[in-house]
Order: sequence, then C-alpha cells, then structure tokens
Amino acid sequence: MNFKKLITLLLLNACFNANAQLQLTTESKISILTIGPGASLNDAFGHNAIRITDPVYKFDIVFDYGRYDFETENFYLKFAQGKLDYQISQSKYKTFLNYYQYNNRSVKEQVLNLSTKQKTDFYNLLKENIKPENKNYLYDFFYNNCATKIKDDIENILDYQVVYTPSPTFKQFTFRNLIRSDLNENSWGSFGIDIALGSKIDQIASVEEHMFLPKYLHQLLENARLKTDDSRLVTASKTLNPSDAIIENNFFNSPLFVLGILALIMLLITYKDYISKTRSKWLDIGLFAITGGIGIVLLLLWFATDHQTTAYNYNLLWAFALNILFIPSLCKSTLNNRGLSYLKFLVLLLCLMLLHWMTGVQSFAIGLIPLLIALSVRFLFLIHHFKTANRL
Repeated sequence: MNFKKLITLLLLNACFNANAQLQLTTESKISILTIGPGASLNDAFGHNAIRITDPVYKFDIVFDYGRYDFETENFYLKFAQGKLDYQISQSKYKTFLNYYQYNNRSVKEQVLNLSTKQKTDFYNLLKENIKPENKNYLYDFFYNNCATKIKDDIENILDYQVVYTPSPTFKQFTFRNLIRSDLNENSWGSFGIDIALGSKIDQIASVEEHMFLPKYLHQLLENARLKTDDSRLVTASKTLNPSDAIIENNFFNSPLFVLGILALIMLLITYKDYISKTRSKWLDIGLFAITGGIGIVLLLLWFATDHQTTAYNYNLLWAFALNILFIPSLCKSTLNNRGLSYLKFLVLLLCLMLLHWMTGVQSFAIGLIPLLIALSVRFLFLIHHFKTANRL
C-alpha cells in the first residue's frame, strides 16, 4: 500500500469515528440478525441485532437494543417495578458472531432492500440513538424490546411503507401462547410467567404484535413488501451460524412433578386427618400463609408496578391475599359461621378459576393442576371438620 492510499484510509477512518453524519457508499449493506434461543430463561426467546457493513470504509459493525447495566442503582427493584432501562450498544461483527458461535446459538441474516440514502439514514439514526443521552430506553417485554425497536427503526427509515404479509401457514396466537412457543410449558420459567402475568396476555396478538419475539420478526420480515413498488423488503437470507443445541428438560425437576408430589402429600395428610377425625393445624397454617403471601405479591405486581401485563391476574382466585388474615382462626378448634362461609367462598373461587380457564379468560400453569386439586380437597375437608366440631 502506497503512502497516499494509507493517508486516505486514515482520513476515512477518522471521519467514520468522528462524524455521525457519515455517508455510506453504494457497496454498503444493512441486514437484520436473528439469534436463536439459549439455555437460560433470559436467552430463551432469542435476540435480534442490526449489522452494517461498508467495504469502502472497511467496517463491519453490529447494533443491538438488548443491553442492560447490572450496576444500575436499585437494579432488581426497578426490574420488578417495570422501570428498568435497557440500552442500545455497538460491537464489532466478528466479536458479536464469535460470542454466539461459542454458545452454540444459531445466527441468521436478512439483507434489507434499502437505497444508499436509506442506509445512510439508518446508520445515522443508530449513531444518534447510541449517544449517551439517547442510548437508554424503558424496556417492555411485549412492546419495547430488542425486536420491536428494530421493527420501529425499519419502519421509520422506510416512512412506514412496509406491508407485513404472513405466509399461508401463519397462525395468530395469544401473547401467552407465543411465550409458551419458546418455553417448555412444564418448566419453572413458564410456571413463573404464567403466575406473574395476568389475563391481558390471553388476548390474540395482531400480526405485527407477534414481532415482539425475534423469530417472528425474522419470519414476517422475510415476507414483507414495500408499498412503493411492491418489492420484497428482504433481498437475501442466509444462516451465518447453524446450531445443533438441544435444550433438555428434566421432568423430575419440573413444576408438575414437584407440585404433584407436594399435592399427594397434602392429600395423604388430609385422608389421615379424616380417618382419625383430627386436623393437622400446621398444614393449614402453612397453606394459608403461602397462598396469602403469593396473593399479596400478585397484588403488588398489579397495583404497585408499571407492568401492564400483571393486571387482572386471576391467579388471585387460588392465591387469595386475605388468607393471611384467616390464619388466627385456623389456630382454634372451632369456627363460627362467618369462618365457615369464608372456607366455602374459597371453594367457590376455585370453581370460578376453573370456569375462567375453560372459557379462555386466562390460561393457567399446568403445574398448578395437582395443587389446585389438593387445595379443593383440603378446603372441603376443613368445612366438614369444623361443622362436625361445632356440633360437639
């Protein structure tokens, strides 16, 4: 390389690093990267990023909206309250790809059909977004995440002239079922999500709302077209890193198995109490403390956080917060009519929960089934036991 070319490259590199309004060349390319799921709950839904290359300027970089800072003050409290900021970040493509190759996660690429001006605008938009004063955004799992931010950027650059045409085999699902499509329904991650999130996610998602999941962003971009000339949005697709990873699930460590064992123990204790005409007070106090405590947490998620999807949570029908206040009554040998009415009310709530489940108002975790059966039997036993005790 002669001296003149070296000086030219140095000047171009300096321009690239210092000038946010860099004009990309006709050789540049912008593509969307879709990363497959990983083993942890945090990685179970995959990831998306934007790759920008320009051989003239000799750069190949990746932007993504999926970063957060563990050093954030009150990190876990803000996460629970729905007030945690995520960030856009920039990295070298090779570094980005190597990370997912090392973790055996698939990486797919879709090259976008953009003019040179649109590519330049896209690049400058990302450079503007990554400035310290702009890089943070309020994260929302369904409406403002690493996939939806990229969708919004694409539509912004293309002046909202994108038409998403699903494939003939495309089916619309509820938000909850979309989550379950990336999780084993009988896993602790799915169990926790099904308990924490309310009936709002049992609504059918629109076609575009499916794109909160990275795999659906990839799928719907593949068939998207531009209103201006009906051309395809994606001009080329390829797999950059295949993956043969298999995410295994151990049934003997699953919610259905663990809660099934606990429910069986509860039923055996209840049967023993019925035969011997006694009552295991410790079991009742524990059940009412646990269900009441969970109910309080669910109420806090509903009313004390900014999470939209934790509202109208009918898990409160079995995790009834007022159970905490009923514990002193369980310490007694007899129960007045008001107490008996409360126990009958709890049975009614469980019946109402079953009705909500059957009619699709809210779908509940399958791991709850044995627990709900055991709770129903225990409540009915308590009604019978106290009625008998009151007659003596």
